[in-house]
Amino acid sequence: MRICIYCASSALVHSVYFNAAERLATEMVRAEVEVVYGGGTIGLMGKIADTVLTLGGQIKGVIPKFMDEVEWTHPKLTDVVFTETMSERKNKLIENVDAVVALPGGTGTLEELLETISQKRLGLFSKPIVILNTNKFYNPLKQMLEQCVTENFMRQKHLALWSFANEPEEVLPIIRNTADWDKNALQSAVVR
Repeated sequence: MRICIYCASSALVHSVYFNAAERLATEMVRAEVEVVYGGGTIGLMGKIADTVLTLGGQIKGVIPKFMDEVEWTHPKLTDVVFTETMSERKNKLIENVDAVVALPGGTGTLEELLETISQKRLGLFSKPIVILNTNKFYNPLKQMLEQCVTENFMRQKHLALWSFANEPEEVLPIIRNTADWDKNALQSAVVR
């Protein structure tokens, strides 16, 4: 199994987020999951990579060349793919993965997550999306997504595009128990 993890590159976040990232990476290695992530060496990105590597797991980084030029790339990754643009990076991150997991993060993480949700809604991505809600970080996003349905910007069925997990240990069971999204979803993407 191959899983993409979106997460922050900030080294200044609370230790509760680092702890959750380490626990998630440990679960991934135990389950022999190959991790795909943004390729960075600091913040939650660094914690994911360091934990996977320390435990002997496989991890692939996807990072734009301009970030590599300022030495953001983790030097010990199992595999690295360099892209020209951020858009190309986002596409490569989810290429041939079996699921996406979003840890707390800033605008980059939110952009990746929301773009993947949009792709899934349109049937361009069909795999499970799990949002790890450590420390209730994503409660405002959960409320906003539910508001999109309440206000008829999305259909009720679109609430199944993603799942929320409160603890890292819940992520893999959710992925295993989530069916792939209908690839013909474009036909029902418009709310009428």
